[in-house]
Amino acid sequence: MTNPHSGAQARRFVLPVVLSGVFVQLVSVTVMQVAVLDVQRDLGAGPGEGQLVLAGYTLTYACSLILSARLGDRYGYRRMFVTGMAVFTIAAIGSAAAPEAWLLVAGRLVQGVGSGIMAPQILSIIQSALPTSRRPAALSAYGATMAAASLAGPLLGGVLIQLDPLGLGWRAAMLLTVPVGLVALLLSPSLPSVRTGRTGGRIDSIGAGLSLVGTALLVLPLTVGRDAGWPMWTWASLAAAVAVLAGFAVSQRRAADPLVHPAALADPSTRWGLGVVLVFNAGVPSFTLLLSMHLQGAQGWSPMQTALTITPYAVGALGGSGVANVLGKRFGAWTLAASAVAMGIVSIAVAATIDDPATRWVLWLVLGLGGVAFGMFTASAFTQIIARVRAEAAVSVSGLLPTAQQLGGTLGVALAGVAYSAPATSSGDAMWHAMTYEAAVFVLAAAFAVRLVGRRHETVHHGRPTANAA
Repeated sequence: MTNPHSGAQARRFVLPVVLSGVFVQLVSVTVMQVAVLDVQRDLGAGPGEGQLVLAGYTLTYACSLILSARLGDRYGYRRMFVTGMAVFTIAAIGSAAAPEAWLLVAGRLVQGVGSGIMAPQILSIIQSALPTSRRPAALSAYGATMAAASLAGPLLGGVLIQLDPLGLGWRAAMLLTVPVGLVALLLSPSLPSVRTGRTGGRIDSIGAGLSLVGTALLVLPLTVGRDAGWPMWTWASLAAAVAVLAGFAVSQRRAADPLVHPAALADPSTRWGLGVVLVFNAGVPSFTLLLSMHLQGAQGWSPMQTALTITPYAVGALGGSGVANVLGKRFGAWTLAASAVAMGIVSIAVAATIDDPATRWVLWLVLGLGGVAFGMFTASAFTQIIARVRAEAAVSVSGLLPTAQQLGGTLGVALAGVAYSAPATSSGDAMWHAMTYEAAVFVLAAAFAVRLVGRRHETVHHGRPTANAA
């Protein structure tokens, strides 16, 4: 006889298990932002190899998202989540043990694949396994987990590098995600095996090939182009990416069973929502990366000093994510617009205070306020967007959202790096250039969010069915 309490206990683990995937994905990025200089010194890696340690993960992660969403539809969300987490965790162990730079880069490439396999399944499991009433809170927890990871990555990474336990240094920081991954794998039987969406049919091989190649051609020059001096091949790659991704869009209209459901981008509300996520994330990862680069590079701070300085931002993000659900219910997409405007103001304030020791307390306060804005946006964005998605397109959007997030971050890091590297009379002027870019991006994100507010009114007026209403 089945014990009803055992099923209830198993269901309690569903959200923590899938959110562990969000946690390890972001920690894996942020921890390397503070560890990359130590990696270069320890392994004798040049600037190009150091960049690939960061960029390799981004490249394979971004390339695999759209296909992974369809694979979850075909083979089951739990199976693909477990596969991704296993690949990610094994690659993390291998990366931490890498004796040479090229082996570390290879490990990071594999880690990115594992992360890309996991990411779409997280949103799909939330949509299919949780009742409608619990989804907004679950999506807010999604954002809160990102905030927690943004705190844990640089802080714990900086502490471990500084303390150097067992002489491991940056390798100890690389192993941060391994215990989380192992526990998630141990508890993975609690995830539901049921799946929804297009479970039958063949995988669109032409679309898969075009999406993988097109995304790789786009992401690779954006991640390594600045450090390489933007040689001709980077521009050729970007031009080829436009052509290949255009071919992918055409193939999706003609395919009998496309990777992206036709309804996914049919609604302008969804398109504006994806645009908000892409543009906002063209500012967020580059914002924290610029802080780390400037404090460790221009000011010569240690990883621990850098991590402690950035900590108010991460703590504020936890606070912002805690109130996001309440504010989102009351103000809707206006919450996104207000958060983006606040981040723009914070960017200018950071440039004005970061190089003056006398205003260090102001910098901490400003970063804390920026963290609140980031937490509010991240914890409410997916709720606001998925609430507008038609039920039949929910799985495809589960792949498109992290894709927009990742592509925005990649583009933003490239453009912010160009702004920071522009001719300047001092490092302070360079920071002003970069933070002016950041402010402009966040203002643009706010404009997209305001447009999303207008689409929301039209959606309510026409009474279209959404994923949450399914």
